[in-house]
Amino acid sequence: MQLLFTICSWGAWSPRCQQASDWKRWPETKLAHDSDLPRAPKLAQVPAMQRRRYSALTKMQLEAAFQCDAPQQCRTIFSSRHGELNRTIGLLDNVVNREALSPTAFSQSVHNTASGIYSILKGNRSASTSIAAGSETLYQALVEAYAQLHEDPTPLLFVFGDEPVPQVYSQFTDEPELPLSMAFVLTLTAPEPGQPQLTIGNLTSADDLSYGELLHSLATKQPTSGTLSKHHWQLSFG
Repeated sequence: MQLLFTICSWGAWSPRCQQASDWKRWPETKLAHDSDLPRAPKLAQVPAMQRRRYSALTKMQLEAAFQCDAPQQCRTIFSSRHGELNRTIGLLDNVVNREALSPTAFSQSVHNTASGIYSILKGNRSASTSIAAGSETLYQALVEAYAQLHEDPTPLLFVFGDEPVPQVYSQFTDEPELPLSMAFVLTLTAPEPGQPQLTIGNLTSADDLSYGELLHSLATKQPTSGTLSKHHWQLSFG
């Protein structure tokens, strides 16, 4: 199966590249010292009393989504392999230590935390879907987006984000590019001149494509291709 999308707008956040324009310098930012980097975006669009309750993952996903400037009433798909795992581990530690659970932490430990908060902040009453599919999460969430757009061609907001797993689980996964979040407003209509088009198809023998390379190519408007999320990705410009 081949997925073909037009990217109407996009946003992305990582400790090294915090705005779309920063991804133009992505090759150089890999040299930054980790100790100098922020753990989560400031999320200045949200009042401090609200945002201080959000996890780093939720802040990352919201920041990428806000950068897209999607229509207020817009279907959303939020995807994350690990979700609020770090927050859940904290709650489990509280149980083991016979400590009281934080009501806020408990209520925001579910997988659709970011999608729910986004809909509240934006007053968005359109349908929202949360996807988790292990190492296939990114691709399967895009399959969901493709299916929804075939049913209803109006653009939708797609958000993907993850952060490193807690140390107790680190032996089971190897994801060196995390933490990272990225978001796209997607449609199936033909691209306008210069607009990015993303094609995802069956796996080939192409070189690996990293998240950073994909976002760098979007920022610099340079075509790229490679294997990402166990499928072949190709980014071109109309």
